[in-house]
Amino acid sequence: MPSIQPETLVDDVMRQWPETIRVFLRHRFLCVGCPIGRFHSVRDACRDHRHNLASFVQALEAAAGRARSEERRVGK
Repeated sequence: MPSIQPETLVDDVMRQWPETIRVFLRHRFLCVGCPIGRFHSVRDACRDHRHNLASFVQALEAAAGRARSEERRVGK
């Protein structure tokens, strides 16, 4: 099962786990809809928005994990 890594592209995170969009918005990242998301990694976004990388990846993983759990529960 893939996980979100610091080098994962922001656009890939939001496409693979749409539930993470709320995390970006909650942390006031301007990544949603930004054309740079196809080139910026999660690490780049944290640096640009001056946010702690480890805690942000943890929040993304938590959102993606909830989505994975729900998929398993409904048998997708």
